[in-house]
Amino acid sequence: MVFYAVLNIGYDQPNLLSQFISKDLMNKTLSIITIFLISFFAVQTATAQLQSPDEFLGYELGERWTQHHSVLNYLQHVVEESEFVTLHHYGETYQNRKLVYLIVTSPENHEHIDEIRLNNLKLTGLEQGEPTERKKGIVWLSYNIHGNETSSSEAAMRTLHELVRPDRTEPNEWLKNTVVIMDPMLNPDGRERYVNWFNNMLGAEVNPAPESREHEEPWPGGRSNHYLFDLNRDWAWQVQKESQQRYEIYRQWFPHIHVDYHEQSYTAPYYFAPAAEPFHKSITDWQREFQTTIGENHMRYFDDEHWLYFTRERFDLFYPAYGDTWPTYHGAIGMTYEMPGHSRAGLAIEKAEGDTLTLKNRILQHHTTGISTVEVASENSERMIEEFEAFFARSQNNSDSHYKTFVVKADNNSDHIHSLLSYLDTKQVRYGTAGSSQTTEGYDYSTGERSSVIVEEGDILISAYQPQGNIVRVFFEPDPELADSLTYDITTWEGHYRFGLDGYALESRIDPVMDISAGDFRQGQFTGTETPYAYILRWQSMDDARFLAHITKKGVKTRFSRVPFEIEEESYGKGSLVIPRENNRHLGGRFDELVLKAAEKYQRKLHGTSSGFVTTGSDFGSANLRFIDKPKVAVLIGEGTSSLNAGEIWHFFDHQLKYPATMLHTTSLMRVDLNDYDVLVLPSGSYTNIFTDEAIEKISAWTRDGGTLISFGEASQQLAGRNGFQIQRKLEPAEEPGIEEKLQPYGERTRRAVSSRTSGSIFRLTMDNTHPLAFGYGETYFSLKNNANAFQFLDSGWNVGTVREDGHISGFAGYKAKELLENTLSFGVQQHGSGQVVYFTDNPLFRGFWENGKLLVANAVFFVGK
Repeated sequence: MVFYAVLNIGYDQPNLLSQFISKDLMNKTLSIITIFLISFFAVQTATAQLQSPDEFLGYELGERWTQHHSVLNYLQHVVEESEFVTLHHYGETYQNRKLVYLIVTSPENHEHIDEIRLNNLKLTGLEQGEPTERKKGIVWLSYNIHGNETSSSEAAMRTLHELVRPDRTEPNEWLKNTVVIMDPMLNPDGRERYVNWFNNMLGAEVNPAPESREHEEPWPGGRSNHYLFDLNRDWAWQVQKESQQRYEIYRQWFPHIHVDYHEQSYTAPYYFAPAAEPFHKSITDWQREFQTTIGENHMRYFDDEHWLYFTRERFDLFYPAYGDTWPTYHGAIGMTYEMPGHSRAGLAIEKAEGDTLTLKNRILQHHTTGISTVEVASENSERMIEEFEAFFARSQNNSDSHYKTFVVKADNNSDHIHSLLSYLDTKQVRYGTAGSSQTTEGYDYSTGERSSVIVEEGDILISAYQPQGNIVRVFFEPDPELADSLTYDITTWEGHYRFGLDGYALESRIDPVMDISAGDFRQGQFTGTETPYAYILRWQSMDDARFLAHITKKGVKTRFSRVPFEIEEESYGKGSLVIPRENNRHLGGRFDELVLKAAEKYQRKLHGTSSGFVTTGSDFGSANLRFIDKPKVAVLIGEGTSSLNAGEIWHFFDHQLKYPATMLHTTSLMRVDLNDYDVLVLPSGSYTNIFTDEAIEKISAWTRDGGTLISFGEASQQLAGRNGFQIQRKLEPAEEPGIEEKLQPYGERTRRAVSSRTSGSIFRLTMDNTHPLAFGYGETYFSLKNNANAFQFLDSGWNVGTVREDGHISGFAGYKAKELLENTLSFGVQQHGSGQVVYFTDNPLFRGFWENGKLLVANAVFFVGK
């Protein structure tokens, strides 16, 4: 109606208009007005079609939680109604929920989106060729990696709508030089676990009283994914499928800014950048500077609203597997944003100050930092792109790493080399081999000391001078330098120790001369007679354990040798598998097929011998070759256990060893007949109200009757001194504090406490590799200790893995912690009646990434007690 009214003024009253303007000018004016009005009505029409989250969902964001399928439905609606957005499916969770991401940018950018993406990769050197002029700033916003930190997925919908709504010109302008990638829900399995639980607790009205049951989330909580892994500790290791699938997409983009949305205690204010010390030494001045610039923009909005916030505390940039550090080591400005809330907050909770924190509050503040981040990125797009390119140029041409070349000895176990190189392949890290032998100075990982070392022709070289040189530096530096001992997580993770490899870190640059591939180190091979007396396989790695697990599930009966032997001019170490035809007559003609197909599947070097007579060692009919029955495994899981360690064990059996294990709920312990199982695994935990005297007696009696009990971490402490269990804590000596200690200022209390702690450091263990628990290992093992809990040597039994004097190798450990951990037990086995108790006081399955520890657990399942 307004449109026609203006047109009528123009044409019906020409004499009135001609009094003020010429005819030509009048026609031009009418044309401009017409275009404006057409645009105006187009915007009104588009706005009517594109609905806000509230309009589409039928409730105001924050009144309830939006479940995963409804979030996806809204995203699809926006895609259908806006030319600024495309939706992409990149994977599924363990519970088969879709994982998606959005690309949000101007329509023109969408027309050239692949050119923009490839241009950005060309800036890194990971994609060949020169970029065109079409370069844009790239911002990646990741929401809800912790399932019970729920507000961010709600905020993602609001932020998406705000960025693309046609009646907001400013965000539309930002998207002309900026590409925004949004992952609205990184952990839908955990989030749905929390939301569904909360909805079952909710009454007719929300109850904000902190003691109300809706604020007391039960075990295991919604923080973790299906397998109870903390996905925000898995960005670098990618043990979980969600992390693997996400990184496949991440490395196609390499954003310039990455934000990881979280929630913390509901009593805390909002946290955003700049981050706390320690910063890893590889982080550039620009990365420090620009995260502060972004934080200052947030402060402007928060100050205007009088919202509380804090910066530069608690959340550091050191451990590489977080959603802020992992992107930072990829050249991005990586940041964590922490909103008060978490599972305790529910939909509303009363705070000590007297006000009430609501889900609506939480959504609004997360939305504000999202919009603010995109705004700053757009305003600084050119500088951001320039510095991103400079980051990778420095890495390729002028590495500032103290160590320039990292060496993996060629004579390491080939499976261990294959595992490392396969991992590096997924990170686009380049490697090759040395062309000649030379003597130089370097850090020897096996001794933990700097000395003269020999690099031999054929040794594997990983240079810091490459596009992913920063990742190389972070993965392989022997002892990461800490600017501050107060850290948020573990402080070391070095690749040689993690994969069980010998090698060196060199201060000099040696470039590889020959390309190799991971596949060069893992080629299956069959030798010997076609219808053998027995098949033989050396026991050296988790790949051998997977082979054993596979054929055992298929009904193949196997023996292992407790002594080394020689046969047909080949030497075999302790633990080597012998698969006799005699013990497998029940399989008939399927026997050879099952064994050979498994060897092909796991690329094993299998030998078929024509006789059971050995040159040295014990013949195949000897008692030294122990029969491996098909062990039935149970794992206690539930209230009282550490959900993280329980998840590590669960995932180990399901996806790493691929051997069946029954998960028994802790509350059913007294009802279950343990005699149905051969192995019982106790994850770390307090076992409050679970380990009653009756429960301990039941476990003890089952073990005395021949069961194998495997105890992790704190579970060992719960067994200490009860019903014949030998394990005992080693405590710090009681000392009267001196005058200086008594007069320590209150402000130094936290730093004083760290002298007795290790948050995650590497210690050298002496291994008794004559014991079946240590078959496949050498005399030394490097263990990742994530606490300073110390245990005494077993008085009677086998102290298989022990810390001796000067055992600390890498990472932060306080001086008191180092002293306490000297001459202590890490791995031990106790005879208990006819059964065995295996104590893992260190966690060989920590976060699923400490590859060299996993064979210990397989040994405990298949070998110990045989």
